Amino acid sequence: MNIRTRRWVLGIGAIGLASLFVAAFLRLPRFGGARHPYGDRATDEALARHTSNVIASVNFDLRAFDTLGEESILFAAVLGTVVLLRQTRDEDRVPPGPAAVDRWVRRYALLGLPIALLVGLYVVAHGQLSPGGGFQGGVIVATAVHLLYIGVDYRALERIRPVALYEVGDAVGEAAFLLVGAAGLIGGSAFLANTLLPYGEFNTLSSGGTVPLLNLAVGIEVACAVVVLVSRFLDQAVEITEAPSKPDAGEAGTA
Repeated sequence: MNIRTRRWVLGIGAIGLASLFVAAFLRLPRFGGARHPYGDRATDEALARHTSNVIASVNFDLRAFDTLGEESILFAAVLGTVVLLRQTRDEDRVPPGPAAVDRWVRRYALLGLPIALLVGLYVVAHGQLSPGGGFQGGVIVATAVHLLYIGVDYRALERIRPVALYEVGDAVGEAAFLLVGAAGLIGGSAFLANTLLPYGEFNTLSSGGTVPLLNLAVGIEVACAVVVLVSRFLDQAVEITEAPSKPDAGEAGTA
């Protein structure tokens, strides 16, 4: 296919896409009006599945496949970071010494750590009931872990942060989301269809069907992914240094 033909194909495709956008735009509800068909349908579907947080219903039920893509982007970003920031042959790992931390910084960091951890777990667990969910709660949990680095030092952080386990947790969270989706296919429904579990009693932790399970999978994946990401950057900044250059054979013989 020559350049001219490619341009024609591109032009025809662009015109078709623009026509679809214009047609969709013209059929949108009037701004500020009382008719909200998309919001009404999302709310009705959320209530039908006993999910009081409509946003969580959209993310983990109505468009759960899109959420899988977002989770997979983070998973791929972590994988790329691990590969790019791994220790190379011309680098050495030098463990840092104890750090001197201001007593007020230490006090408030150690006070905030359990509070932030509890809040993060609460946000993950209640994502189907109230604003929040796995993405937000996972970041809070990962932040709570790194408050130990701010309040004490890097060595204290390493004791509660076995990176290998968090890497496994990242993979487990990603795999759990896929397995819940595949269970829908095995059950004779669609991928990630919310038809596997009873919807439970409205406005309780067990409500929402598969929404709490997918929310938990995302929370595990995001928390572990952020910990791994930060650990790789901290390793580069704190531990990994350039190895001293070695003299070649000629210089060694001359010496």
